[in-house]
Amino acid sequence: MLDISLLHALHAVHKHGSLSGAAETLHITTSAVSQRITKLERETGQRMIERLGRGVRLTDAAVLLVGYADRILSLVNEAEATLDDHRGEIAGRLAIAGFSTAVRGLLPPAICALRERHPSLRLEVSEQEPNLSIPHLLRGDADIAVVQDWFNAPLDLPDGLMKAPLLDDVADVALPVSHPLARRHTLELDELVGENWITWTPGSVCHDWLMQTFRARGMEARVVHTAADYSTQLALVASGLGICVIPRLGRDSVPPGVSIGGVRPLLSRHVYAVWRRESARRPAIRAAIDALIATALPTELDYSTKTGFTTEEPVMPRPSTARLDRLEQHGLNGTG
Repeated sequence: MLDISLLHALHAVHKHGSLSGAAETLHITTSAVSQRITKLERETGQRMIERLGRGVRLTDAAVLLVGYADRILSLVNEAEATLDDHRGEIAGRLAIAGFSTAVRGLLPPAICALRERHPSLRLEVSEQEPNLSIPHLLRGDADIAVVQDWFNAPLDLPDGLMKAPLLDDVADVALPVSHPLARRHTLELDELVGENWITWTPGSVCHDWLMQTFRARGMEARVVHTAADYSTQLALVASGLGICVIPRLGRDSVPPGVSIGGVRPLLSRHVYAVWRRESARRPAIRAAIDALIATALPTELDYSTKTGFTTEEPVMPRPSTARLDRLEQHGLNGTG
């Protein structure tokens, strides 16, 4: 009979393409992974891996076995979640990954609420953009991923994942106070096409969204500076080096020399939680999703008080009826 731990090792090598990557995921040494693969080869009587430069390549026999391992490990995860559900216990390790502003503006109160209600739950938070958190979720390194996509650039989620909407995060534009448009409460997007833009690095969700947004309007955004942090982007804006899009979720204090304005058409991104389907019955997953929803709803309703927002009438969508219904379910007053 095949040992589950050996299948885990083979599956991890397949996902990472190296013994060291598999070892990091399984929290064991590279030598231990190698020993498990060797034992699996002995038990099956077939080679599982071949050396390929600094990495390894799976043999045809290993690829065949990995297909079964995917299903077997998925069933094991589902069985564990079902047992947790039967026991009704909210305990054990729960790893949550989230993009930067969610980790700053959304996760802390949700995590604190979970720790207070469920002291046996071991919570781990990591900051990751969706291009990293989704693969980590799929291979079991994370249990929940808080991800975002923009209104005109939906994220394509792989099969086997479930999601729950948390909030719609409105974005504004940050300009130097010396900019001719800085005194305007609301700006037209088409007015900004010729500006020097500051945004995230190429390949990131926010960079690609900015380029796609202008291209859809037959224009090309002129990106002159990139920085993987909104605080750094605002510092560049304050120095008069360009303008940037700045979401309201997790927004830091706006530095002197920066003016914030709303944009037409409205710029917004969807924020939601994602988890594996086979883990859906795990009580800890359900408790964490409830905590995230309970935290997100008043956050969305409180947009107009975000630090540094200077318009007298914030450009903000009214929260959906579904979100307001969930707010009531959590005993929160959505009108105050």
